[in-house]
Amino acid sequence: MNKAELIDAIAENSKLTKVDSRKALDAFIKAVETALKKGDKVALIGFGSFSVSKRSARTGRNPRTGAAIKIAAKKMVRFKAGSELTSKVE
Repeated sequence: MNKAELIDAIAENSKLTKVDSRKALDAFIKAVETALKKGDKVALIGFGSFSVSKRSARTGRNPRTGAAIKIAAKKMVRFKAGSELTSKVE
C-alpha cells in the first residue's frame, strides 16, 4: 500500500474527504517526525511505538573489493509493533 492508497482507505473508513484524509495523514507524519527529532517516543497502544536509537560506528566490508570501510554512527528510527497489531497479522 502506498501513500495514495492509504489516503483512499482513510477516507473510506472515516467518511472524510480525500483532501481531509491527506491533511490528517500529513499532520500525523509531521507530529511523529517532530517528536522523534526531539528524542521522544511515540506510543500508540495496541498499534506500536516509534522510537529513535543510536547505531554506533562500525567497520564494514566493500562487497566488490572486500576492503574494510568505516561506517559512521547514526540515529535510526525504530518501530515495534504492538500486541494487537501483531495478533491481527498472524
